[in-house]
Amino acid sequence: MLKFLRLVLAIITAQMVITVFSILVIVAIVAAVSSGDESEIADNSILHLSFDQPIVDRATENPLAGLDLMSGSGPEESTSLFEVRRALRKAATDDKIKGIFLDLDNVAVGGTMRSVLLDDLVAFKKSGKFIYAYAENYDQASYHLASAADSIFMMPMGSLMWNGLASSPIFLQGMLEKLDIEVKLIRVGKYKSAGEPFIRKDLSADNRLQMESYMNDLYADYLQQVSKNSGLSTDSLRRMADRLDIRTDRDALDKGMVHALWHRDEVLEMLAQKTKAKNIEKIKFARLGEYLGSLEEDENESKNEIAVVYANGEISGGEGDDENIGSERLSATLRKARLDDDVKAVVLRVNSPGGDALASEVIRRELVLLNKKKPLVVSMGNVAASGGYWIAADADSIFAEPTTITGSIGVFGLVPDFSGFFANKTGITFDRVVTGPYADIMSGVRPMRADEEAIIQASVNKVYDDFIKLVATGRSLRSDSVQAMAQGRVYTGRQALALGLVDQLGTEEDALACASRLAKVTDYKIRRMPTPKDPFDEILNKWSGNAAKNQMVENLGALYAPVQTASQALRSQGILARMEYVPTY
Repeated sequence: MLKFLRLVLAIITAQMVITVFSILVIVAIVAAVSSGDESEIADNSILHLSFDQPIVDRATENPLAGLDLMSGSGPEESTSLFEVRRALRKAATDDKIKGIFLDLDNVAVGGTMRSVLLDDLVAFKKSGKFIYAYAENYDQASYHLASAADSIFMMPMGSLMWNGLASSPIFLQGMLEKLDIEVKLIRVGKYKSAGEPFIRKDLSADNRLQMESYMNDLYADYLQQVSKNSGLSTDSLRRMADRLDIRTDRDALDKGMVHALWHRDEVLEMLAQKTKAKNIEKIKFARLGEYLGSLEEDENESKNEIAVVYANGEISGGEGDDENIGSERLSATLRKARLDDDVKAVVLRVNSPGGDALASEVIRRELVLLNKKKPLVVSMGNVAASGGYWIAADADSIFAEPTTITGSIGVFGLVPDFSGFFANKTGITFDRVVTGPYADIMSGVRPMRADEEAIIQASVNKVYDDFIKLVATGRSLRSDSVQAMAQGRVYTGRQALALGLVDQLGTEEDALACASRLAKVTDYKIRRMPTPKDPFDEILNKWSGNAAKNQMVENLGALYAPVQTASQALRSQGILARMEYVPTY
């Protein structure tokens, strides 16, 4: 009876959800249409930036963004880095904007993009306008941006977590042992660590070495940026982190990390005085979305175009979507850019840890064909490693940020054996009838033989050799030099520059400027590709996907992350050019 009542309740709830969803869809459409008018920014306004939503290369163009009935709250809305930078540049010369208020609790922006925004904030200050930062609590991400401010305010009793960078990779071997699942890792490259979680319980010595190398480089870059803006020496900043000197609000004040311990209302009173507002309720704040809505689009009637093609997410075969690279969709996009005479050059914006090696080669082939006809420049974002580097190697010029994670020139394959799990945990057993000794080589329900492992290792070796050759050819390097720097090792953009894996350190805009020079065009407009997926299809897909994910998170709790990692990797087929452990800081 109880099960029956639960079923009835579930049906009623589902019908209610569908009804409410339909109503909200209609409301969202009406709101999207009616909001077409540009916002009007008042005089003496303050640009209010919180950065509590992701900043991405390309924001979702979705009139229903924010709608997520299953979780009771909207999915994360994102803004493109290009648009944020555009807003900061416009605000610097906009007489209506008197300054910026950085409201920095819960910053959700990755380290490489924060570095770019930090430069823009510093450039904004050169206009003579103010920047003030406030947070109840600072972590190292929020303090990174706060360092650009004229004054940094923190709430009394607040905290500033200043303790250095750390990474805690997940290892699954212990779990797999308990489940009687055995995984064979077949790889080339002693630093190629993406498969290690399945065969180890801790970091290998080589993996630890590479992680220490690139994390120390990221940390040095971070400290240098904070030091440059705050006036505190890098040695002092490092020492305070190593000793955990900042333990209380008074420590942060006494050590010069913050300038005053004020409550929010006190900061608002100061902002009111700055803008001659009668009281804090009369302060004219312009939020980022509102300010962007007030700006006129930069119109350019030129027939010349430079295409910015986005390659975001893990690489696989098939169609993909706006958050993952599908070889078919991206190849079709590149083909379209190649055959369009109005497109004079292409900037490939890569944000990818790699993925399927074959899919990467399908994409690279289309890039080679494109580059025979017009200039190709690569701009690397947070990460362009393994398969992400595979598709970048043949460009005329490669730009990376100093903190871009790149390299990882290596390949691997995972072959699981579930026979022990089925026999010992479920009682299920398998027999075999085959027409030849290798008919079930990758069945996953029996142990792999030594001769089979040798065959797969030879295939992995072949793909690795192909990887080395294409990098050597694309970068005009000797194969033995590439061999020495490869081995699956991960580098920062700065390290990659010294090795010749990238040509210059710079932003997407620097890559665009390079592409225009190579194409010999000074008057051009930017065309962003591929065309985003239909927003209504995307919201429905995300709605169902979020519902499933939320249910898993609720049921698994802290186990969700390792289970998801194991599930994703064990579903992977073929030979992979992918990296893991992208650090956040």
